[in-house]
Amino acid sequence: METRRVGADPVELLRGLLLAVLVIGLLGTVTELVLLEHYEQVLQLVPVVLIAAALVAIAWQLISRNVGSLRALEIIMILFVLAGFAGVLAHFHGSAEFQLDLNPSMSTWELLEKVMRAKAPPLLAPGMMLQMGLLGLIYVYSDARYRARLARSRIQGTALGRRDRGDRDDPGQRIQRGVEARAQHRDRIRHPVAGG
Repeated sequence: METRRVGADPVELLRGLLLAVLVIGLLGTVTELVLLEHYEQVLQLVPVVLIAAALVAIAWQLISRNVGSLRALEIIMILFVLAGFAGVLAHFHGSAEFQLDLNPSMSTWELLEKVMRAKAPPLLAPGMMLQMGLLGLIYVYSDARYRARLARSRIQGTALGRRDRGDRDDPGQRIQRGVEARAQHRDRIRHPVAGG
């Protein structure tokens, strides 16, 4: 006799903890960006705006718990990952410009070393956006309903693609032919043809 434990699904518990870690990271990062006045130029607003959008999407997800809110969060988290890479490049460019203004005759190796050790702008600080984006994507992709919906859309997309190519052997048709073949086989077994 199998007994079933009463309690929360462990995957959902982990997803909740993951979301809590993400929210703490978002709030900490936006606080730091505001305190550092990381909004003097338009490009510096990108992480602040993305964090605000992520917090709104998370609130929507917590209230509605539907696939639309997960899709919005997925798109925002993909933008986080892209912004992380772009931010590292922007910080590198800004630091390299500053170092070359100080010493235009610096060799490439010296420049790289100075940029890597620079405190302002910190080269790898935008990596936090990348990390939060990946945490958010893990949260989204670990939702069973979301994965099921993606699987259904892939199957439908595959079937549509086959019809567009003129291939009539989509999964639904194959299943239907299999059902019909089994029915005919049962009929032959139940009612054999005489003299056959």
